[in-house]
Amino acid sequence: MEISTQAEWLPQVFFLLMGVALWLYVTLDGYDLGVGILMGRATPAEKDILIASIGPFWDANETWLVFAAAILLVAFPLAQGVILTALYLPIFFTLIGLILRGVAFDFRTKAPPQYKSLWDKVFIAGSTLTGLSQGYMLGSYSIGFEHGIHALILGGIMGGFLVVGYAFIGATWLIIKTEGELQKKSIGWTKQFLHWAILGLVLVVLTLSWMSHPFSAQFTSPYIWGLLPVPIGALTLVLGLETILKKLAAGYTRYLWIPFVGAVGMFFLIFYGFSYTFYPYLVPDKITLWEAAASSESLRIILIGVVCLLPIIIAYTLFAHRVFWGKVKELTY
Repeated sequence: MEISTQAEWLPQVFFLLMGVALWLYVTLDGYDLGVGILMGRATPAEKDILIASIGPFWDANETWLVFAAAILLVAFPLAQGVILTALYLPIFFTLIGLILRGVAFDFRTKAPPQYKSLWDKVFIAGSTLTGLSQGYMLGSYSIGFEHGIHALILGGIMGGFLVVGYAFIGATWLIIKTEGELQKKSIGWTKQFLHWAILGLVLVVLTLSWMSHPFSAQFTSPYIWGLLPVPIGALTLVLGLETILKKLAAGYTRYLWIPFVGAVGMFFLIFYGFSYTFYPYLVPDKITLWEAAASSESLRIILIGVVCLLPIIIAYTLFAHRVFWGKVKELTY
């Protein structure tokens, strides 16, 4: 009986842990990817400030992606083989984008002045490529890794939506970290990309309702009741963000962190919606989390390691943000 119970709840614990890790990755690495995407709209002097705003955080933020991938690998080996095989190319392009970002981040500080703009463009390209590739992966996953023109269309829509979403949360981060004219620009970018994100989200929902059976099935009773918090919460956040952004644009200087918190909330609602839609499947309509899970004995041992490691990751993430909190200073090395 004990073994049977563990076989029931242990996979759900790891499913939750992997989901939280992915959400934290999309949120934390999302804002620094967004800052990289927004560099294309900044002046040369502003680009240094944008880089400085994410300098202490961007590398550590990617830890959450590694953590989520490790859980998938060791806790759900069957699903890991299917998912990584199906997403080989977009994963490859994601890694290329992350490598370009890492190389450009360091090389732009050492390159002669005439080459600095080149490395800035590489950083922007790497950030954009990463967002597009991750969005394509999400789209492909949503329809069970099917192939064809409809899969390309959905992947393109999801890729564009995620790039816009990253730019949106990146702009909210810059509201916190910058001052003066650049902060005003960041408020404008936030308003602009908020509107694009809403439009993109509606387009994604309509497209998924057409292409994905698991997604469209959620709009029938009783499943739809579990999805109601998403539109209600999203509408509340959008109205709140519109209100606070108007105040900030008029010179309001308090609560600059509210847009960022609102963006985090939007990401959470979207992530909750996807998780609710496809649960309990790890591969939509094909493999459940219990079918994909490793043995209970293995999961117990892995859980001990996770319990030891997770507080460390959380602690140094909070510590880094605490130490480097406040307005960004001049970029120096």
